[in-house]
Amino acid sequence: MNHWDAIWLNVNLATLDGQSGTDPYGSVEDGAVAMLDGRIAWVGPRAALPAGWRAQVEHDCRGGWLTPGLIDCHTHLVYAGSRAAEFEQRLQGVSYEEIARAGGGILSTVRATRAAGERDLLRQSSARLAALLAEGVTTVEIKSGYGLDTATESRILGVARQLAAACAVEVKTTFLGAHALPPEYAGHADDYIDLVCEEMLPAIHAAGLADAVDAFCEGIGFSPQQTARVFERARSLGLPVKLHADQLSDLGGAALAAQHGALSADHLEYSSQASVDAMARAGTVAVLLPGAYYFLRETRLPPVAALCAALVPMALATDCNPGTSPCTSLLLMMNMACTLFRLTPAEALAGVTLHAARALGLQDQAGRIAPGLRADLALWEIERPAELAYAFGANPCVGRYHADTAVGTPA
Repeated sequence: MNHWDAIWLNVNLATLDGQSGTDPYGSVEDGAVAMLDGRIAWVGPRAALPAGWRAQVEHDCRGGWLTPGLIDCHTHLVYAGSRAAEFEQRLQGVSYEEIARAGGGILSTVRATRAAGERDLLRQSSARLAALLAEGVTTVEIKSGYGLDTATESRILGVARQLAAACAVEVKTTFLGAHALPPEYAGHADDYIDLVCEEMLPAIHAAGLADAVDAFCEGIGFSPQQTARVFERARSLGLPVKLHADQLSDLGGAALAAQHGALSADHLEYSSQASVDAMARAGTVAVLLPGAYYFLRETRLPPVAALCAALVPMALATDCNPGTSPCTSLLLMMNMACTLFRLTPAEALAGVTLHAARALGLQDQAGRIAPGLRADLALWEIERPAELAYAFGANPCVGRYHADTAVGTPA
């Protein structure tokens, strides 16, 4: 006899599990999902439920759609301050690179974040996270990168860990010390990379604050050679890597990421065919960030057709940050991916579930509705899954369930 902690009934399923259906959503109409000890114990058509089943809690989904909990696999959620003034500058024709080289951009956020205490960072970040959770997000990646010294980078990542404990959400933390050159190291980039590799990364790893390591490989960031040094140190500590790659120019960043077995290469507007091929060989996920593309008024599209042809998985994320994507709506990113990058609604949903999980190394834990995976689920009042990418500005989420909340709670 099957005794479960919870069951979801009167529901349609978009499982995103290729084993469960022939359409790209993995649909199961009039389905059921059962949970035991925070894991999915059974999934399938309601008519196929085993005889004699029992559940402590029964969720009547009233004919809605259940999907995997959404995953925002690239954010800079913990920061202080605003860069609205830079937004005005860009509207007047000043480029992102010009602002950065004049001491604005990332460094302006670094100044504000260094001056902010832990409590203030937690307060500001909690509000941003709450907006994501209201749209069915159950997993979020949070990067550092606005401290650029050991103490502040550690504080940012510590706040990210606190958010996970306080908000019933899975948080994966990423150390992004190689995000920009701090003012105290102006003209001495190699010395700063020494600091990242010899002091910051070991200290943060020893404190258990980072699940992965990232870098910004770009003309206004760090060279491929400097990035490779960070990657080599990360891998020596057993930490997986990922990369901000080819956003503003083609430095071969995506190929470099693939060479180091990166979980993902992100942005990719200027990635070459050779980089796409390298990602395909390495199994590196492409993380597309339409919010930054839109906000910077970029005109160079990421190589979506080449990525599709090479069978490179494409994830989507908000890139939530104060300078180039001040956005806390993953549903809006799905719409933008369809309208700007020409993804299908099914590809967009896979991008914030199935492939986003892979971009965080969680493909065996989340991103699908399948037995054995975490019971991270989102319930939507919609008639078909395409509606999630269709109505920008709308939020049809009526339930959010996270494995650590036992039986889950409504949104």
